[in-house]
Amino acid sequence: MPDLLAPFAHAVAAALAGTHHVLVSTGLAPDAGLTWVLAIAGLVLAVRLLLLPVAIHSVRLARASALARPHLTAVRERYRGRTDPASLRAQSEELRRVQAEHGVSRLGCLPVLLQLPVLFALYHVLADVAAGRTLGALDAALVASAGSAAVLGVHLADRAGALLTSPGHFVVVAALALCSAGLGYATQRWFVLPNTSLEGMPAQLADVQRLLPVLSAAGLLVAAASVPAGLLVYWVASNAVTLVQQAVVTTWFPTPGTEAHACREARLAATAG
Repeated sequence: MPDLLAPFAHAVAAALAGTHHVLVSTGLAPDAGLTWVLAIAGLVLAVRLLLLPVAIHSVRLARASALARPHLTAVRERYRGRTDPASLRAQSEELRRVQAEHGVSRLGCLPVLLQLPVLFALYHVLADVAAGRTLGALDAALVASAGSAAVLGVHLADRAGALLTSPGHFVVVAALALCSAGLGYATQRWFVLPNTSLEGMPAQLADVQRLLPVLSAAGLLVAAASVPAGLLVYWVASNAVTLVQQAVVTTWFPTPGTEAHACREARLAATAG
């Protein structure tokens, strides 16, 4: 793991150890598969709550960008074909003014990208635990406990390829993979795509955008064949939280100019009528 991720990884490891400790204090068996599954799910939920301000910023930025888009397009059209330095400076100043008026940050999606180190660290910590490697607060005893934990006979460190000789165990891992892929597909197909504006987007890019639900689900199924079962639990929990979060955004705070926004306006009109 890159050194830059180490502080995030140690923080995530401490959070996972703390979540496990809390669950054990409620009476759950420390080495039980259910305890570790709940610990992973609790960790995912805690990280997402910590990153909630970033998610809210992302929604506000998307709305501001959508409202500013027609004005930015008008400015660019007005200066189309004008390449002299004075025109370029004037265009840049007008674009900045429009962005400032609509609250579009010049840093773009940088605040959203700040969450990636935490999410990468979460993934790597769970991968290390599944591989039997200690990390920070996850000492040898806790790592051994996680490695011995099993759900329906499948240990969290088991991989799909190693379970081919055991049909029952393979079914459990396959079910986790299909559940994770299904949640990812549902999120992309019914909540992300309707809340994405394809207006003005190149045809090829728009086609790719429409294919993303299938591509993301297929990619996850392929990756599931080589990752430990514990990471599949993480994917299921993470995708479930993502689905709920995106459902709330698409239903109640859709981006203007999208299909989701039109649906919300129609619901409000029907309610008012």
